[in-house]
Amino acid sequence: MKDTDTPYFVYILLCKDKTLYCGITTDIRRRLQEHQKGIGAKYTRARGVEKIIHKEKFKNRSDASKRESAIKKLSKEEKLALCS
Repeated sequence: MKDTDTPYFVYILLCKDKTLYCGITTDIRRRLQEHQKGIGAKYTRARGVEKIIHKEKFKNRSDASKRESAIKKLSKEEKLALCS
């Protein structure tokens, strides 16, 4: 399977300390389970995860990475507005 055949997702997690985490993955369920088990990103290991509050689907990693970068530049208020 080529990279262009695999859908990628950009997601935003709400952490237990009410901070937000943005990442990309090819498998939302697996990635959420990794975060919840403490084997995800260092950021979420330290804070814990409540739930996914936003996700977007992309055709390839390049587009997903660009979107992730754009989301990370938003303020917390702008990210929350995106999620509603």
